[in-house]
Amino acid sequence: MRRADLDRVIAIDATVTGQEKRPYWLRVYRRYGVASAGEQRHFLVALRGKDVVGFLIGEVRDWEFGSPPCGWVFAIDVAPEARQAGTGSLLLAALIAAFRRAGVRKLRTLLSRDNTVILSFFRSQGMMAGPLIPLEMDLDPPAAAAPKAAR
Repeated sequence: MRRADLDRVIAIDATVTGQEKRPYWLRVYRRYGVASAGEQRHFLVALRGKDVVGFLIGEVRDWEFGSPPCGWVFAIDVAPEARQAGTGSLLLAALIAAFRRAGVRKLRTLLSRDNTVILSFFRSQGMMAGPLIPLEMDLDPPAAAAPKAAR
């Protein structure tokens, strides 16, 4: 990943999500795109000629949730016109190789249940439901559902 690739990454993401999130991607680039030597962060891009057609971001995380070091995929996408050509598989394989060199033996990710494209991709790569259960809660519940204060 080079700084010159960032505009194309932002454009791919905007095409897929319907939102241009430049400030977000600038923060991601600062964290993952310019990682110093020895860090376990990876921001990879796939090129067709000189054009960026896909990207993947991941890092090694250790001991969170009681888990030994494992690799996490935080973002992956391929431009719609470049899909079905093995680009996502190549990006994931490159990340897995980096994780293996770091001694990692487990790969994880989180995704929305209704994101069938990404879910199908990860399943085609051999991923399946793991032992962790994601939990969440709204921090600002609707007024009608908010509990009354105790007296």
